[in-house]
Amino acid sequence: MSPLDVFLLVWVTAVLRTQAVVAGGSTECSCGRNHFTCAVSAFGECTCIPAQWQCDGDNDCGDHSDEGGCMLPTCSPLDFHCDNGKCIRRSWVCDGDNDCEDDSDEQDCPPRECEEDEFHCQNGYCIRSLWHCDGDNDCGDNSDEQCDLRRCSDKEFRCHDGSCIAEHWYCDGDMDCKDGSDEDNCPSNVPVTTCSVEEFQCAYGRCILDIYHCDGDDDCGDWSDESDCSSHQPCRAGEFMCSSGLCINAGWRCDGDFDCDDQSDEKNCTASMCTADQFRCESGRCVRLSWRCDGEDDCLDNSDEEDCEKTESPQCAQDQFLCSNGRCIGHRKLCNGVNDCGDGSDEGPQQKCRLRSAEESCNVNNGGCSQKCQTVRGVVQCTCHTGYRLLDDSKSCQDVDECAEEGYCSQGCTNTEGGFQCWCVQGYELRPDRRSCKALGPEPVLLFANRIDIRQVLPHRSEYTLLLNNLENAIALDFHHNKELVFWSDVTLDRIMRANLNGSNVEEVVSTGLESPGGLAVDWIHDKLYWTDSGTSRIEVSNLDGIHRKVLLWRNLEKPRAIALHPVEGTIYWTDWGTIPRIECANMDGSNRRIIANTSLFWPNGLTIDYAGHKMYWVDAKHHVIERADLDGQNRRAVISQGLPHPFAITVFEDSLYWTDWHTKSINSANKFTGKNQEIIRNKLHFPMDIHTLHPQRQPAGRNRCGKNNGGCSHLCLPSFKNYTCSCPTGFKKIDDYTCSESLDKFLLFARRTDIRRISFDTDDRSDDVIPLADVRSAVALDWDSKEESIYWTDVTTDSINRARWDGSRQEIVVDSSLESPAGLAIDWVTHKLYWTDAGTDRIEVSNADGSMRTVLIWENLDRPRDIVVDPVGGFMYWTDWGANPKIERAGMDASNRIVIVASNLTWPNGLAIDYETERLYWADAGMKTIELANLDGTDRQILIGSQLPHPFGLTLHEDRIYWTDWQSKSIQSADKITGLGRTTLRDNLENLMDIHMFHRQRAAVPTACIENNGGCSHLCLLASLPKGHSCACPTGVNLLPNGQTCAPGMTRFLIFARRTDIRVVSLEIPYFADVVIPVNGSMKNTIAVGVDSVEGKVYWSDSTLRKISRANLDGSEQQDIVTTGLMTTDGLAVDAVGHKIYWTDTGTNRIEVANLDGSMRKVLIWQNLDSPRAIALYHEMGYMYWTDWGEHAKLERAGMDGSDRVVLISNNLGWPNGLVIDKAGAQLLWADAHTERIEAVDLNGANRHTLISPVQHPYGLTLLDSFIYWTDWQTRSIQRADKTTGSNMITIRGNLPGLMDIQAVDRNKPLGFNKCGVKNGGCSHLCLPRPSGITCACPTGIQLKSDGRSCADSPETYLLFSSRGSIHRISLDTNDYTDVDIRVPELNNVISLDYDSVEGKVYYTDVYLDVIRRANLNGTGMETVIGHGLKTTDGLAVDWVARNLYWTDTGRNTIEVARLDGTSRKVLINNSLDEPRAIAVFPKKGYLFWTDWGHIAKIERAHLDGSDRKILINTDLGWPNGLTLDYDARRIYWVDAHLDRIESADLNGKLRQVLVSHVSHPFALTQHDRWIYWTDWQTKSIQRVEKYNGRNKETILANVEGLMDIIVISPQRQTGSNGCGVNNGRCTHLCFARAMDYICACPDESDGRPCSTIPGFLPQAPESTIPGKRTTMLPKKPLPPTVPPKGTSDSAETNCSVHEANQGLCPSELSPVLTATEGFHVSYIIGGVLTMLASFILIAAVILYRHKKSKFMDPNVSNLTYSNPSYRTSTQEVKIETFQKPTIYNQLRYKKEASPDNSYTKEKIKIVEGICLLSGDSDYWDDLKQIKTSRGGILRDHVCMKTDTVSIQASTDSLDDTEMEQLLQEEQSECSSVNTTATPERSTSLPDTGWQQRSKLATESDV
Repeated sequence: MSPLDVFLLVWVTAVLRTQAVVAGGSTECSCGRNHFTCAVSAFGECTCIPAQWQCDGDNDCGDHSDEGGCMLPTCSPLDFHCDNGKCIRRSWVCDGDNDCEDDSDEQDCPPRECEEDEFHCQNGYCIRSLWHCDGDNDCGDNSDEQCDLRRCSDKEFRCHDGSCIAEHWYCDGDMDCKDGSDEDNCPSNVPVTTCSVEEFQCAYGRCILDIYHCDGDDDCGDWSDESDCSSHQPCRAGEFMCSSGLCINAGWRCDGDFDCDDQSDEKNCTASMCTADQFRCESGRCVRLSWRCDGEDDCLDNSDEEDCEKTESPQCAQDQFLCSNGRCIGHRKLCNGVNDCGDGSDEGPQQKCRLRSAEESCNVNNGGCSQKCQTVRGVVQCTCHTGYRLLDDSKSCQDVDECAEEGYCSQGCTNTEGGFQCWCVQGYELRPDRRSCKALGPEPVLLFANRIDIRQVLPHRSEYTLLLNNLENAIALDFHHNKELVFWSDVTLDRIMRANLNGSNVEEVVSTGLESPGGLAVDWIHDKLYWTDSGTSRIEVSNLDGIHRKVLLWRNLEKPRAIALHPVEGTIYWTDWGTIPRIECANMDGSNRRIIANTSLFWPNGLTIDYAGHKMYWVDAKHHVIERADLDGQNRRAVISQGLPHPFAITVFEDSLYWTDWHTKSINSANKFTGKNQEIIRNKLHFPMDIHTLHPQRQPAGRNRCGKNNGGCSHLCLPSFKNYTCSCPTGFKKIDDYTCSESLDKFLLFARRTDIRRISFDTDDRSDDVIPLADVRSAVALDWDSKEESIYWTDVTTDSINRARWDGSRQEIVVDSSLESPAGLAIDWVTHKLYWTDAGTDRIEVSNADGSMRTVLIWENLDRPRDIVVDPVGGFMYWTDWGANPKIERAGMDASNRIVIVASNLTWPNGLAIDYETERLYWADAGMKTIELANLDGTDRQILIGSQLPHPFGLTLHEDRIYWTDWQSKSIQSADKITGLGRTTLRDNLENLMDIHMFHRQRAAVPTACIENNGGCSHLCLLASLPKGHSCACPTGVNLLPNGQTCAPGMTRFLIFARRTDIRVVSLEIPYFADVVIPVNGSMKNTIAVGVDSVEGKVYWSDSTLRKISRANLDGSEQQDIVTTGLMTTDGLAVDAVGHKIYWTDTGTNRIEVANLDGSMRKVLIWQNLDSPRAIALYHEMGYMYWTDWGEHAKLERAGMDGSDRVVLISNNLGWPNGLVIDKAGAQLLWADAHTERIEAVDLNGANRHTLISPVQHPYGLTLLDSFIYWTDWQTRSIQRADKTTGSNMITIRGNLPGLMDIQAVDRNKPLGFNKCGVKNGGCSHLCLPRPSGITCACPTGIQLKSDGRSCADSPETYLLFSSRGSIHRISLDTNDYTDVDIRVPELNNVISLDYDSVEGKVYYTDVYLDVIRRANLNGTGMETVIGHGLKTTDGLAVDWVARNLYWTDTGRNTIEVARLDGTSRKVLINNSLDEPRAIAVFPKKGYLFWTDWGHIAKIERAHLDGSDRKILINTDLGWPNGLTLDYDARRIYWVDAHLDRIESADLNGKLRQVLVSHVSHPFALTQHDRWIYWTDWQTKSIQRVEKYNGRNKETILANVEGLMDIIVISPQRQTGSNGCGVNNGRCTHLCFARAMDYICACPDESDGRPCSTIPGFLPQAPESTIPGKRTTMLPKKPLPPTVPPKGTSDSAETNCSVHEANQGLCPSELSPVLTATEGFHVSYIIGGVLTMLASFILIAAVILYRHKKSKFMDPNVSNLTYSNPSYRTSTQEVKIETFQKPTIYNQLRYKKEASPDNSYTKEKIKIVEGICLLSGDSDYWDDLKQIKTSRGGILRDHVCMKTDTVSIQASTDSLDDTEMEQLLQEEQSECSSVNTTATPERSTSLPDTGWQQRSKLATESDV
């Protein structure tokens, strides 16, 4: 055996043995001795090669595993040896480029200095600074992305990986964080989503509208809304319908691949039907034949990879040689003189190997090598430098063209000798690797549709944000970067929408004519929008706003899906997955259409264009592959062919592909050249659909072919390859090359239930175009009027007749009442009348073309009338009737001369048409399956078409053709109208085809008398057959007068009833019962009760949804809302037409109220012991009102019409007493009970009760007229009538009326009774209300009647005022009903805070929506803006009624500001250490300012009114201190805490804190009056109160009020007291601020142009202008106060001088008054000086006398408290108050009140009481003293202040330190001074005395 045979044996044995080992299940390969083991191949095989072949520089294994890690000494001294064995030029080392491809040539390089605008990478690279932290690994070592995590905003949730998501995504059931941390630790009791009655719940919980259930569209996204549907929309020919309703290619049925989401395409299969180029797996699945034995488990059961050893050997690698025996060896072993193949084929003559000499050497002529030479086993071996390849002669080297192979460069590539150079297109820049390109601009964002929302994700980091949510079914997506717009299609709504890229301004772009818009593309250069629709099989285009819409391509399209544009080149690309899947392209004007690819395509879904690389990429969901090709379809190849379950959409950016996958619900990425580096960007998504890369380079700039003037085109300018084309919207013809016609002359009009379409006959394309109409639900009948340019249609779902212009504009509802099934429609184009049939009501009616003056023409002997046509030429109308006896009838157009013309051989006579030329009548019969014709009288009947008519419906004629629609064939066809031949199909595959008409402009003019003066008719002039010609008619319910031309003025006897959304009348004067809607110009949501003023001819009604009572004339005009506030559920309403009053019951508020007929002088009559009052009836003559109450204890009650003499008439055997009516003639009361199902009667006093009718199913409204009763019935949806005495002769007046409510019967000719209040309103100033014994004068709610018993005050004396966002209300505390009354202040949006000024009688309020502070009179008039700028969130407001200042808190700016009440002199008081200040209150009498702050550290603070002496009162145990109020009498502060849910109080120093109420829901604001604390509560939506002393007797004042905010009390006792600012503004020029000891003057932050002084009484003079002839007075120069205060209070901002400081000379000299040299002493100064000296002598004497007396009573146990003069005078004397230590004997003393004979107290007793009180802390003494004070105010006036001082000191002894105690004494003494200077105000209706109105005489110091 030769050595060669031994070698081959060893090699083959090694290979076989290795295969056996692998087959045995080992995971490792092992070869024999002297052999090298290659890596395991993709086929699971091992390869063994001789050991000497390892590291010989040759790829012998085929995968370079034999050359890995080898240091081959093959590089020349001029080359650099890379770590991977590659040789490169030494000059390339450390040049910044990765030439070795393993970066080894750039290691250990000296650091390169980067430029200033560059970032230095850790590996030495320099990149642009802009690329730092942009999410891209530009350095290559990721050192440029070592960045801090972005801080999440307050509205975001931070995932555990550091990324941020929207806050509301936390615990929403979707894993929005990559790590799923947003769904960790979520509460288990998440509420289950419940859908409403009108919704369908998808399998995963989402709710969609029920109308989308079983409509053939995948609205849920998982097809659950289309499962278990009995009647799916049928699929097209060649398609298979899945059980879910999805249509797929029929060839995919039983192919082993699950194409249906429910896998129904693979059920009940006998055998797979694989094609010739497919392999059948064992599971039955079909895969591509080329996937057989490729190393991948494509069958999912590995059957495609079994028995692969019998297949041909795999192809060798590119740098290997294939031997004849199938073995692969390295190229270097070719012609080396060694039989490496084993069969000599590598050395054979076919290789042209030269003969080698015995010895060869590289030293001789370089071995014959052109570049590098080496000797291996004595044989010369030539190699080449990097960038060259060895030629076949094994000697010469040739340059390698790297640019010929994709992937070397990202974009552009230029080949050089021995190398190549990469370059980038405009907008990109080479990265440091010199091969890849980076896009310039912002960071790229992946924008994708997720069905229910549109989201964006950053591909290089975990940023994930929401753009748009609450979408129905968003599928396709695109954007316009320059205009910052995003577009998407919604296949549930069948709409194309758009919004700004920030998510705002959502609007519809295309809303009609869409069925399944699955693809969308934006032309960003020419501003056009293109889309595909697989439902209509079209590609359309329009402007970005949806106008000028054009069907671009429609022929040979089946299911177009993805679409992509190349506006730079002017081309459009799209995929079509119809019967023959393909990818096509065309110019963007639709020309030059061509196929790009049509082989090996199955379900081509996504499509995208790489504009920089000039490639296109697409995904195939059925083929599970991503492919690419040149833009012309050449060089097609697969990029990724594994691991793609169901790819849907794809996009490309830079070197990466991104795609969405339905099955994995993920976004993935990979390298666009190799398909490697696959990564999941996001998974666990909802339903990822379309995807795009949002970046400016994805929409590169290009030439706008249309220029700035739209290319001169009148409508559409569409680009083509090099130029552009002017195009017209679909159906419009071109007048010239640039201009389109503005209208259509002739088009076929047809209805398709949910849309109305037209096929233009002005153009040749005959494509149908949807007329853009809104809310077309089920259109059936059609007609048109060319003179009005209008089309008309009926809708049997909305039961309406509508019209619009032929272009869809000016759409309006013509008739929408009393229709049940309007199936036929006809236009009289001569007199402009509208005729229609109604198969539900069995009527034929007519009206004007606008729906007015409607009347019933025929109502007898009709049984489901269908189509109708009119013949104005002959004056006849024709209609089909397909009831029990089908027939075709004729009558005059005024319903005269009615006859049957065809009555035999008819089944379902549908469409009708008249041929006016031949005077023939055509009709289609769906039952007989024929189209027939006859003369207009029914004679000469013949069949025109009798075959292949499955179900004809609509029919029309034009010229010599007849056109019809067919339900079953889903087509529109035509034929010759004479012969029936020449049948053609205009359109097919159209579901739900209905009526059809040909619109044209050649209708004949017909002379008639109706054209001139309306034929003499007052209302309707109707055509008739000759000789009559015409006749007059009246609207429904109105009689024609005997003259035959004039109609009566209106109905006199009629029923009027409410039907929730409308009010209707039924005339009782005509022979039929037809209801007519009162055309009220206003909306109705839930109209319940109705009443009529027969005198004025007005109807009144209540709407429980709109919560208002309205009225209008009986003809619907002059609609007016009369009561709009304070209503909840107004179930009953009665009009007193005699007394001109309206009464109503309210089940929500449980009240009965009355008002004038215009809603004024509203009053609550009864509010106690009511539980759901319902119906109400009045008997004005008797003075009684009756009502039903169906609460827990149902009853029927009576009272006087003034609410007096209330008595229960019936209280047993009642369930739901609904309707109520008084039979005045029979002196009985009748009511309907829906629970007992009876109508009963009783005498007016409650006796003689008896049942009238039983059973009645569910009666509601009840009324009576003459001898009949009428009632509405919810169950039968009808109005019934019966005899009022016996209940017999019951008939149905009207049926099929859902939503029936109240009903009233009216006879306007019936005389009214006597008005008891008829003469001068009964002498009453306001309300005059009848009662059985006479009348009662009454006042509006909350106002008390004066002592004269007839007149009322204008407003309550004491009342609550509260805000509820959009309104301000009051509740009177003078009366006990506590009814809220609306204060009509205009322009209220979001009112938060309130306060009032008792001096001017104004209310002040903040509106945080408008960011303003406004004021108005207390009655709501005179609204004006006080502060209109510089506000953010003004939560708190307080009025200083003494100093005339306004204080407010601003949470947005964290400031407390002040201004005058008119908004002038604005000043920031406090702006530091504030964190969300909220409520604010002032105590002008004490000079205090209080506020709450519920920021990070909640607190309640106090300061003086100038902001000084700031002090934190409470900062512990606080949550959200919301409301704040002061009790001026008890000197306590009260606040509510919305977090701790309690109400607390403390004294003015924050001490003696007390929890008043510990459990309140969510209090917001509070106020105090008398012994009560009132507060508003957000959660309970109520106003409540408790006693202020102990928190007991909790009571709800008002309930069920939305948006409750602030609350205040307006009372004469509230704003009392005064201070130094109360007189002449304290003599300050601008602002006057009271403090505890004195007051100061201050200047505003910004000058108002007036001189400002901080010295009281000093008014600086402004410099006069230097005008010639005028004297100029100059003031001394002094620094101006700064206009912007620094941080802190205003004290430091400017030098304010108090009165005390000015009088002591402590003010700065520059602020002192300065006399000019020219001025002399005035006489007043002399007198003042003398008086001052005299006063000084008196004071000195008083001091001496005082000290003398003091020395007599001096005691060592006495402590002296001294403080400065508290008065506002200029004296400097100090006042001392002596306090004595309390003897223990006084603690046991008690004082019992002893009244004198005159029931008063003596001075001596008062002194005793004072003495005890001063020395005792017992509150009983204090209560006694208060009682004495109220009874003898004059006596106590001099003593009350001393009492307060001492009691306060003693009460706070344990909690105050010495400084606080001294300050308290000073404050109280200051108050005493104030009290002594002011008279005690008397309680009256006049304004309280605040010291502002008049100047009070100051007290002397001896009085203190």
